[in-house]
Amino acid sequence: MADDSLRPSTIAVTTGRPPHDVDQPLNTPITMASTYVAGGDREYGRYGNPTWQAFEEVLGELEGGRALSFSSGLAAVSVVLDLVGQGALVLAPDAAYQGSLSQIADLEMRGRLRSKLVDIADTDAVVAACNEDVALVWVESPTNPNLDVADIERICTAAHEAGAYVVVDTTFATPLLQRPLDLGADLVVHSATKYLAGHSDALLGALVTRDDELFTVLKQRRDLLGAVPGTLEAWLAVRGMRTLHLRVERAQANAAELARRLGEHPAVQLVRYPGFGAIVSVELAAGALAADLLPRKTRLWVHATSLGGVESTLERRRRWKSEPTTVADALVRLSVGVEDVEDLWDDLSRALDGLTD
Repeated sequence: MADDSLRPSTIAVTTGRPPHDVDQPLNTPITMASTYVAGGDREYGRYGNPTWQAFEEVLGELEGGRALSFSSGLAAVSVVLDLVGQGALVLAPDAAYQGSLSQIADLEMRGRLRSKLVDIADTDAVVAACNEDVALVWVESPTNPNLDVADIERICTAAHEAGAYVVVDTTFATPLLQRPLDLGADLVVHSATKYLAGHSDALLGALVTRDDELFTVLKQRRDLLGAVPGTLEAWLAVRGMRTLHLRVERAQANAAELARRLGEHPAVQLVRYPGFGAIVSVELAAGALAADLLPRKTRLWVHATSLGGVESTLERRRRWKSEPTTVADALVRLSVGVEDVEDLWDDLSRALDGLTD
């Protein structure tokens, strides 16, 4: 559990390290092991690894719970959905990360569960949908890519009164800007590939909970399904988290300034920015074609589908056939990095100007 005596930036830097003994390394080493000497808690490489443990300690402390790492964010999502009872009802956002929604849709198509999609920002609608039939409420806040913000605390209260569990995907916010467990959530999910690792070089996912029984069940499912992280990826994520507070602070400052300027540009019809975090989505006045062209006109901004790295990226989300139709055709998602904001604006505004010529 989290050490309340330490602030988040200190936790990010100091947790998950070896003891401060003479000649100990400052950083947890990469432990490449598929097999351990028998008689301990690990036994086999699928059950645990000291390098995974370091990452899990840092994230667990930041979120105020116990963390489990996975091979990817979607592997973590899959393990959670695997626990939903046969034919049970899952309440989920109608606009969210397409990977999560695609998994829910696939399970529903195969008769494993039922789903109901709601506008997660319409709290009254979500609360009204929380009835005794609902087994799991899937919350994403801010949502990807519409950046809708959920009233997590009120949704958790309504879900728990109905006997449902609540999972919150807080990838965009990171534990520095939002701690869903403090607001009543049962489980937090992260695509650690994004801000936690932060350098576009590691695939990793994570779950965090304060419920020891739930933690044990999730650990057993990870062990059984083999959805375990790579050792190098876990080490890269730990290294990335040492600067999480610095990266989030800089990227968020850049995003807020760019959101302000984008709101004044004639090529932009709508700016979506929740007031925190480093993701900004814009809907272009000239429509879907302009949204397709914009990433091809930038030089500094990189046309890429992932996000949360130190570099700034952008893409039109509806270029993916699996993207929900609740996402506007002309929406471009911007993942703002840590470059100089003036350079980012010069490049982006030049590209936007080219759409209005």
